[in-house]
Amino acid sequence: MSNITNEFVETYIRELLPESKGLFKEMEIYAEENHVPIVHKEVASLLGVLTRTSGAKKVLEVGTAIAYSTLLFCRAMGEDGHITTIERNEEMILKAKENIKKANREDQVRILQGDAEEILRFLEGRYDIIFLDGAKGQYNDFLNDCLHLLKPGGLLISDNILYKGMIATDELVVRRKRTIVNRMRSYLETICDHPQLETSIIPIGDGLALSYKRQEE
Repeated sequence: MSNITNEFVETYIRELLPESKGLFKEMEIYAEENHVPIVHKEVASLLGVLTRTSGAKKVLEVGTAIAYSTLLFCRAMGEDGHITTIERNEEMILKAKENIKKANREDQVRILQGDAEEILRFLEGRYDIIFLDGAKGQYNDFLNDCLHLLKPGGLLISDNILYKGMIATDELVVRRKRTIVNRMRSYLETICDHPQLETSIIPIGDGLALSYKRQEE
């Protein structure tokens, strides 16, 4: 259980959503067997809806892992969409490339290897959606560069924002996670009170923040 919502509600929603097939099912099994974090089923569904309804064609992702969410975005954008995704773990990149090749999406995906904070400083262009799913304690460090790269009217999506419920209550905080919890609380306060953003916190999966970038005046 994620501690984000009642277990019976979480189970009901996940059982209600259609079962994954093909490569996505393979990736889910691999992730479970190898303890690789990927987005929860209900979050995956929401990402698809948000991408389709916004008409997004250019996505930036921080945290590729095995390319599960990368390929979710590709599927939702269609063949004319493109995603730039950042990952520092070489082993994950190799697996991600394997999955991207299986999905025949190599022309749509650009993987950048390295530390996200460094890479974000030198990226150019504007993105329709930016998806933060990297190091949880660094979201605040990424924010200014993400806002620079996000187009007006674009969407910043931050995953794991409630972090197993620890962000909402000290009763759940594990001592070794205290620094991450404090940094994530600071990030939430920042995006909820940011003059450029309108933010909603969604208690699904491990918590999701949706931040709309206001149109520039």
